[in-house]
Amino acid sequence: MSEKHEVTADDSLRPVDAAISPAVNEKEAEANEKALSESPEGDEPTEEEVKTLRHVAENLPLAAWLVAGVELCERFTYYGMSGLFQNYINLPLDGSKGRGALGMGHQGATALSTFFQFWCYVTPIVGAVVADQYLGKYKTIVLFCIVYMVGLLVLVCTSIPTALENGAGLGGFIVAILIIGLGTGGIKSNVAPLIAEQYKRKKMAVTTTKKGERVVIDPALTIQRIYMIFYGCINIGSLSLLATPYMERDVGFWSAFLLCLCMFFVGTVVVIGGRKLYVVRPPQGSIITDAFKALWIMIVNRNMDAAKPTWQAANGGRRTNLPWDDHFVDELKRALVGCRVFCFYPIYWVVYGQFSSNFVTQAGQMEGHGVPNDLMQNFDPISILIFIPILEMGVYPLLRRMRINFRPITRISLGFVVASLAMMYAAIVQHLIYSAGPCYESPHCELSLVDGQYMGNNIHIAIQTPAYVFIGLSEIFASVSGLEYAYTKAPLSMKSFVQSMYLLTNAFGSAIGMALSPVAYDPAIMWMFTGLACASFATGFIFWGLYHHLNAQEDEMNALDLQNEGVQAVQAEHEQKQ
Repeated sequence: MSEKHEVTADDSLRPVDAAISPAVNEKEAEANEKALSESPEGDEPTEEEVKTLRHVAENLPLAAWLVAGVELCERFTYYGMSGLFQNYINLPLDGSKGRGALGMGHQGATALSTFFQFWCYVTPIVGAVVADQYLGKYKTIVLFCIVYMVGLLVLVCTSIPTALENGAGLGGFIVAILIIGLGTGGIKSNVAPLIAEQYKRKKMAVTTTKKGERVVIDPALTIQRIYMIFYGCINIGSLSLLATPYMERDVGFWSAFLLCLCMFFVGTVVVIGGRKLYVVRPPQGSIITDAFKALWIMIVNRNMDAAKPTWQAANGGRRTNLPWDDHFVDELKRALVGCRVFCFYPIYWVVYGQFSSNFVTQAGQMEGHGVPNDLMQNFDPISILIFIPILEMGVYPLLRRMRINFRPITRISLGFVVASLAMMYAAIVQHLIYSAGPCYESPHCELSLVDGQYMGNNIHIAIQTPAYVFIGLSEIFASVSGLEYAYTKAPLSMKSFVQSMYLLTNAFGSAIGMALSPVAYDPAIMWMFTGLACASFATGFIFWGLYHHLNAQEDEMNALDLQNEGVQAVQAEHEQKQ
């Protein structure tokens, strides 16, 4: 990115202070908001140039990379820890390293692991309300980092062999996942919108490349790139599962959990150390309360425009003193479009949740050849890290050159279909396991016991790899596009809250997963995989049929933020003159 397009710490006028201190004076708050609404310089393209010139994305500012680094550390912790939960809960403590702890069996392990996922995606609502209404994103992230570390400390202490032998394991584990879930929820609802806020350009601009080509800098494409890189960092972090399964096996669960605690501490230091660089929008007071009040007015009047002050005035409404303007209602309607799109995501998250639960158990039913069964999960992030550069630097630019708009609704629909392929392949692998000796449809029977350890049926663990690859590819289309959609469709003052609504769909998916846990046994689980494949495939086509028309409205809906910031700038200039 050229110098004149960079966002620096000076450009932000230190809005972080506004988020931290509620006593900030009015003039400083106005200055912060004005700084946030500024867009880097550049000649605006004409309509003809928008249609004919190639659209490109900008590079990320330094502050965005810092936020991505924080998320990398948090995800390193989350996946490195939770990826071991299936074995930790499933297998009994037998005095040997890494062979288990709580001994609750396959179904108990799947149920508790799925509950943890559910809890982690309900709590973002708490983090969103705290951020949007009271503290701001930055201070909320710091607060919940501390909560997260407390939970990790409980997990480490209660997984020490002495604590497990004295019965502290189950109680400590439940307390730990409740605290950790609260911490991760508070962070997740804020870190995704915070990274996008580091990019300040709101208007398209014409520039010339080094090769002399005139192109249009498109903020929408940059936001898409930001979330691709953000998701890449998430998956670099999740490669912690390359290390923690071996630590689990060779040293003990406590050592893996301790590594996660240390890495999370590093991420917290980065958050606090870079506080002066971040561009942060201050909280907007009772914004979420106002949103629910506006929604109630819409419901009561059965009219989406009924919450507008102008509608109330024109129709003799009793609500003449509303604390918002018409534009706020337009933004809220746009947010509702996004939330309506999210309704189908629980089906996707049920499929996604299999890779850290039932896929781990499936891997344990095959010959490992020295590979821990929970190590196979790494093929998911590895595939994502391979496909993201291919798509971002090859496929997407090629589609833009061919004037093919690969809009979010299309990408999400494709994500559902690819996820169905993962489930279809998992069902095939399960069939192959049941077709192989020595235990056939009863893996881990006495015939597979060697030196006190169950070896699984005679089929190589590597056969499972394509299932993880399909899941990874589906995430790039469905999950990344969901993050992008949640940010671009949310009102400026409710970014964290709408992000939490998107994350809440993951909780619903986990709830469905918990409901399915009674059928997570041999041989019924093969038919569960088959059913999920059919459900995901059908959902992809239904989703496309219902929402593909929103692709044509994408630019119009995204322009609402620009209109609002223009209004705010005019108001600030008018007040300054007075």
